[in-house]
Amino acid sequence: MDLEDLSCQIIACRRCPRLVEWREAVARVKRKTYSEWEYWGKPVPGFGDSRARILAVGLAPGAHGSNRTGRQFTGDASGRFLYPALFRSGFATQPESTIRDDGLQLRGLYLTASCRCAPPGNKPTPDEIANCRPYLEREIELLAPKVIVCLGRLAFNGVLRIHSLRASEFSFGHGVRFQVPVGMGRARRWLLCSYHPSQQNTLTNRLTPPMFDEIWRSARELAGYVAH
Repeated sequence: MDLEDLSCQIIACRRCPRLVEWREAVARVKRKTYSEWEYWGKPVPGFGDSRARILAVGLAPGAHGSNRTGRQFTGDASGRFLYPALFRSGFATQPESTIRDDGLQLRGLYLTASCRCAPPGNKPTPDEIANCRPYLEREIELLAPKVIVCLGRLAFNGVLRIHSLRASEFSFGHGVRFQVPVGMGRARRWLLCSYHPSQQNTLTNRLTPPMFDEIWRSARELAGYVAH
């Protein structure tokens, strides 16, 4: 299985009845602002550079963001904060992402999420996250990234679990980084923590553009990319 095959498998997933019902209901009812849109209404796969050394992991699609557009962080407030930062750091070819086929490409970065369906209240249950975990695990296996940027505590905890590490042994914090073992050998991988670029964080200045730019500068450095 390659990333394209995996994406097809993700899009067809119906493992979580609550999420299937919610994402499809949102796609039918729509928000008035997007009444002319044909909503995606399915699980949202990851996307980006298949040879990326950096994998960025968010939480879940927004009901009227990725669940509408079908691409991670596309068409919502979090994306309007994320993509300019990726553009400034050289990972994105343009500073905005509004529709799935707008020509945006990621370079050196693959973008995904812990949960692939929009959850009610933006809160997937532990069982729903567990149902999605094999998809993230397979993406990590296929990409073998040198750095995983964890966008938020829940994404961080999920990545730790995939690496068979206990969240209680690691403290999440913006800019905190850890090296973790990969497999049975001596290989190590960097986990880099960031606050999630949600409005809850960006409108309160808990996460500012300079703070976010530093995350991507650090990720580039840890991955061994030439400075942008």
